[in-house]
Amino acid sequence: MLQRTKGRILLALLVITGMAGTVKNSTLSQKERKFCVNNLKETRNELVRSVKELSPAQLDFRPAPGKWNIRECLYHIAMAENSFNDMLQTAMKQPAKPEKRLAIKISDAELMQTASVCTQTADALQHAKAKWESTAEAMASFRSARTEHLRYVRNTTEDLRNHVTQLHEEAVDCYQLILFMTAHSNYHLQQIKEIMADEKFPQ
Repeated sequence: MLQRTKGRILLALLVITGMAGTVKNSTLSQKERKFCVNNLKETRNELVRSVKELSPAQLDFRPAPGKWNIRECLYHIAMAENSFNDMLQTAMKQPAKPEKRLAIKISDAELMQTASVCTQTADALQHAKAKWESTAEAMASFRSARTEHLRYVRNTTEDLRNHVTQLHEEAVDCYQLILFMTAHSNYHLQQIKEIMADEKFPQ
C-alpha cells in the first residue's frame, strides 16, 4: 500500500511540474512534432545545398592547423546521425519509465545550445573514412538516415518523452535526443559556412 502511494505521489509531481506524460498512449503534441520535423528538414536541406558542388580542394581546405576541414565535418555529421539513431533505438526498446524524468535537469532549448560541445577523435574520423569511400557516400548515408528520422517523427505514436537515456552524462528523453541531433548537424553546418567564408577558401 505504501509503495503504491509513493508511486502515485511521484507521478503526480511529474505531471504537475510538466516533466512527464503518462505511461501509456503518451504521444508528441502537434507543436512538438512540428518543431522537430521543421528542424530535421531545414538542417538537412541547408547542409545538402551548402556542400552540393564543392570541389576536392574546397572540401580539403583547412583554415588553420588543427582545425577541421569540410570533408571531416561531413564524415562526422554522417557518423553522428547513425550513432544517434542507434542510441534512439536502444532507448526506445526499453519500457517507458516516467519516474526517470526526475533525472532530467535540462530543458529542450538548453539542450540544443549544448550541441557546440562536440569532440571528434582521430580514431573516430579514421573509422568514418573507412566506412565510406567518399563524402558523396557519407552524405548519401546522412540523407537516408535523416529521411528515416523524419518519417519516424511525423508518424510515431511512441512515448518519446517517457523514455530517458544518457547524452554526454546528461539525462535526456528521446524527443530531446532527436532535437539534439538536429542541433548537432546545424552546429557543424555553421562550422562549414565559417570555413567557406575564410578569405583563403579556394574558389
